[in-house]
Amino acid sequence: MLDKKEKIAHYDRLARSRGYWREKNAYYYDWLDRFIATLVPPGGNVIELGCGTGDLLASLRPARGLGIDFSPEMVAVASENHGRNENLEFRADDIESLDVDETFDFVVMSDTIGELTDTWQAIRNLHAVTNADSRVVITYFNPLWEPVLRLGEAMEWKMPQDYQNWLNLGDIRNLLALNGFEPIRYGYQLLLPKRVPVVSDLVNRYLARLPLIERLSLVTYVVARPAEAPARPAHEPSVSVVIPCRNEKGNIRDAVERVPAMGSHTEIVFVDGNSNDGTVEEIEKTIEAFRGEKDLKLIHQVPEGSEDGAGHGKMLQLGKGDAVRKGFAAAEGEILMILDADLTVPPEDLPKFYLALVEGRGEFINGTRLVYPMEKDAMRFLNKIANKLFGILFSWLLEQPVKDTLCGTKVLTRDDYRRISEGRSYFGDFDPFGDFDLLFGAARLNLKIVEVPIRYRERVYGDIKIERFRHGLLLLRMCWIAMKKLKFR
Repeated sequence: MLDKKEKIAHYDRLARSRGYWREKNAYYYDWLDRFIATLVPPGGNVIELGCGTGDLLASLRPARGLGIDFSPEMVAVASENHGRNENLEFRADDIESLDVDETFDFVVMSDTIGELTDTWQAIRNLHAVTNADSRVVITYFNPLWEPVLRLGEAMEWKMPQDYQNWLNLGDIRNLLALNGFEPIRYGYQLLLPKRVPVVSDLVNRYLARLPLIERLSLVTYVVARPAEAPARPAHEPSVSVVIPCRNEKGNIRDAVERVPAMGSHTEIVFVDGNSNDGTVEEIEKTIEAFRGEKDLKLIHQVPEGSEDGAGHGKMLQLGKGDAVRKGFAAAEGEILMILDADLTVPPEDLPKFYLALVEGRGEFINGTRLVYPMEKDAMRFLNKIANKLFGILFSWLLEQPVKDTLCGTKVLTRDDYRRISEGRSYFGDFDPFGDFDLLFGAARLNLKIVEVPIRYRERVYGDIKIERFRHGLLLLRMCWIAMKKLKFR
């Protein structure tokens, strides 16, 4: 997985061969140009973000066309190829820190969002180039095609790319909604992306439009418009970040330094689970070091000196769920957040959860680790497969899309947590993780659940607390509880 500078260098090297790859896959690119032209009429003002060598933008015949790409060499080739067209301009710029001071009728992002480091920020930046009447057009690969596309790269049938953010259609619509855009049209196109005389056109015009079969197509697309800005609360609410920890000494100071200030006031509540590696002493030392600068609190999950957990580094018998409940009980903020002490979810992402809640995008904000590529050892392969399967199952059970049930970062208001807590007896005290207690409670109260994608990092200190197979059986038990209490009640 390449960082930003490495990606730019990669596409700089490919710029001069971009035309070769377009010719090699002419059917796909010609079809894509024609399809987007049905969504973007000629004669408008159009900005293409991730324009490459500018061929798509030129094909749309805008009255004013601005192409943006983070690769200076791609922009140079675009200017050479289309410099005679006075309606077109190309600039090197980064979508994630966009510096454009004008608005457009249409914003086009074709095969771009998979390359982004921070898709949430890039989509949020679209407000700078849109007005109330603008339309945003996004196309991307259907994740079902990942093995085929990887094979195509290996066989040199397709231009090589870095690992992609494999966002499905629901993920793209969710990211748009999170950032103030209303999806108004979306779907699937192009079942057969290679030219087979007569057959390709028949398949893509007719067969690819049939229910169910269309979901196997290569291209997903969304057309969206800016949504009316939601009413912000009269005051900025205060925030409590609850950090359950057990044997996490090496992460304590880092967590305090990296949790940003949010709302009118931010407090950090550490809940220690009988650590024996000096975690408590490190928290106490950090509280003193930041006294007067940050509001820090330490509570103990069990009385000091208790034998519970036996210091083996695995989950305390009481469980993380108990630690979260005790942390929430001690927290004073109007918004409650959970942050795992291993910092595999970057604390810097917490403002995205805060904004999703205060802007009214959702009422229960759940993190998802299954959108962006992960660091190499961040999640074991079997865990990743299990998480995806449980996401599908729980989306069906909860009747709301939930991609990642076990992401530790969850955010809700204190009032909604109180309502969940008051109804806890309906499900019973069954959840050592805490994730399902909150998810089930939110679903029963019909809270709107939305997910914020995060980049999941590799743990740098301490041991993994999850015991894969034993806790996997617990997850199956929770599925059964949800089925009885929610689906077949």
